[in-house]
Amino acid sequence: MTTYVISDLQGCLDPLERLLDKLRFNPDKDRIWFVGDLINRGPESLQTLRYVKALGTSAITVLGNHDLHLLAVVRGYRKSSSKDTLKHILTASDRDELCAWLAARPLLHTDMELGHTLVHAGIHPHWSLKRATKLANKVHKALIKDPDALFQTMYGNTPSNWQKGLEKTERNRFAINVFTRMRYCQLDGSLDFEYNGTPANAPKHLCPWYAVADRKKLPTRVIFGHWSSHPSMSPGHVMPTDRGCVWGGSLSAYAIERKESICVECGR
Repeated sequence: MTTYVISDLQGCLDPLERLLDKLRFNPDKDRIWFVGDLINRGPESLQTLRYVKALGTSAITVLGNHDLHLLAVVRGYRKSSSKDTLKHILTASDRDELCAWLAARPLLHTDMELGHTLVHAGIHPHWSLKRATKLANKVHKALIKDPDALFQTMYGNTPSNWQKGLEKTERNRFAINVFTRMRYCQLDGSLDFEYNGTPANAPKHLCPWYAVADRKKLPTRVIFGHWSSHPSMSPGHVMPTDRGCVWGGSLSAYAIERKESICVECGR
């Protein structure tokens, strides 16, 4: 059995099918972890969502910002933009079934035996894995039990830093920003969404979330997507996977047990 982590799909089904062929993926024995952003921007968002859902228990996916955006659009809390490629999902006969399945996905997945944690964007540098898991579960519960209340207050960049005792809506908003949007932090751990380029060109007052000086040490490696401009090289305690497939880059898979990366070119 091999566990493959596959980077942001964003509605690119053809590269996924080619990558799975290259991996000789066997759903009866292999497993796939998707880092989120299954849909949007690419040409086949509906087909991609159906495909991943049909993988059943052979796949695990965490939610990304584009996935949450779709759910907010469906419930009327956000308007679809001109850049979105969600039209076919929004008008599909199985839209509600697909969105119910998507809404039931977690924001974080940990396998202690494999020694890896899966998340779309990252884990706040001041959180332990235990705290991150607890907060991810709280958002997951809110998304299932009261999605309207969640989406009403989900958008915004505040609070910018973590503090105990945050009011529920602020706590959930901050957690969602961390799990699905975060790239950079200021030196004190405050989230910063102004810059999204490469770490080599980042302003001096910013650093990648995983490089904050007093970041808590976690018991697992963290695998994340969301950051297509991030170079493939990274510290050993994190694994960035996004290679910008939707922008004409490549779609990557990382075989956890073999510590091997495999990719296919996307060519859009």
